[in-house]
Amino acid sequence: MTTKLDRAVLEAMDEHDALRSFRDRFHLPDGLIYLDGNSLGAMPKAASERVRHVVDVEWAQGLIRSWNQYGWIDLQQRIGAKIGRLIGAGEGETIVADSTSVNLFKMLAAALKLRPGRRIVLSEPANFPTDLYMAEGLIALLGGEHELVLAEPDDIESAINEDVAAVMLTHVNYRTGRMYDMAKVTERAHRAGALTVWDLAHSAGAVPLDLAAAGADFAVGCGYKYLNGGPGAPAFLYIAKRHQDTVAVPLTGWFGHADPFSFEPSYRPATGIERALVGTPPLISLAALEVGVDLVLEVPMNALREKSVRQADVFAALVEQELAGFDFAIVSPRDAAYRGSQVCLSHTESWPIMQALIARGVIGDFRAPDILRFGFTPLYLGYAELWDAVGVLRHIMESGEWEQPAHQVRLKVT
Repeated sequence: MTTKLDRAVLEAMDEHDALRSFRDRFHLPDGLIYLDGNSLGAMPKAASERVRHVVDVEWAQGLIRSWNQYGWIDLQQRIGAKIGRLIGAGEGETIVADSTSVNLFKMLAAALKLRPGRRIVLSEPANFPTDLYMAEGLIALLGGEHELVLAEPDDIESAINEDVAAVMLTHVNYRTGRMYDMAKVTERAHRAGALTVWDLAHSAGAVPLDLAAAGADFAVGCGYKYLNGGPGAPAFLYIAKRHQDTVAVPLTGWFGHADPFSFEPSYRPATGIERALVGTPPLISLAALEVGVDLVLEVPMNALREKSVRQADVFAALVEQELAGFDFAIVSPRDAAYRGSQVCLSHTESWPIMQALIARGVIGDFRAPDILRFGFTPLYLGYAELWDAVGVLRHIMESGEWEQPAHQVRLKVT
């Protein structure tokens, strides 16, 4: 942006924002600027009523009957189908289950089983650590016959060869917001005979996705970021239809059985996506997640993305306009085609600066070693708030407020 920005300009953008009314459907404390929906989404107001109904009526009164009476048994499939609409999945290709880490383990193991004789799991060093940890654990469990190879993002495609079994990448990088061209990477993997496992934790509900058109093989993602499902919300997984009848899921729990309530002594996998289920699901958390997913589904994804891109561009422009001389560097791509719904800044004193911001009611987060991360959730974030947030950051830098001893103390959660 070349035009100088001020609060009046951004207030006018708020006045013409077609999504502005959605803010009233979330619980957001007065005076707080929330730029951390990419870590934990805000709570939809309807979630509390839905959870109360599950607790006070379905559980308290319906008891065990609610598995049938209130459709508990079908909740994972129902919400999975809704998420499938958000990520461009075909019918019956997405289901809600477990956590992102557990789902990644399952999908990566399934991919390796489909590519016997190939030994490499390819990823990048800046992938989200749990993905790398799960790959390391799986490789160790399999006796070390596989190897985790890490290539820089610009070198991923050239690193895909006939020895690669699976390419395991996070679509939008958690630390920088850099976004891969999913279709291009997947096509390159398939050309080499490899499969893809995509982590959509920072993509689902934030950027347009079309897994079917991209030819993706497997994908996982969480429910507590842009889907606003609540802390620790259940995750989801995707298995392309072409793989479902041959894929071997390593965790063979009773909900993945072809007939769970026949209580057979031996495992028979369900047909389709249900074979990826494991154990009894967390019903209260599922109910809260469905509320968040339903909210996102009310808005066309292109409208969400358009506002997200504009807000990220505005924020980056404000950083350059208002914070010159304070040694901040924008590490997120400036080209929206390669950026998710966040802008990340690096600074040598990023930890205490972020703590000072939080103390002033501007909520972002810190990612080691030196990243201040700001997420943009178009359903409840306004444009004028971006001006105010950068203004607070400027005050903190000008006053030296970040140097206060209280802001130097490291907390368990960053």
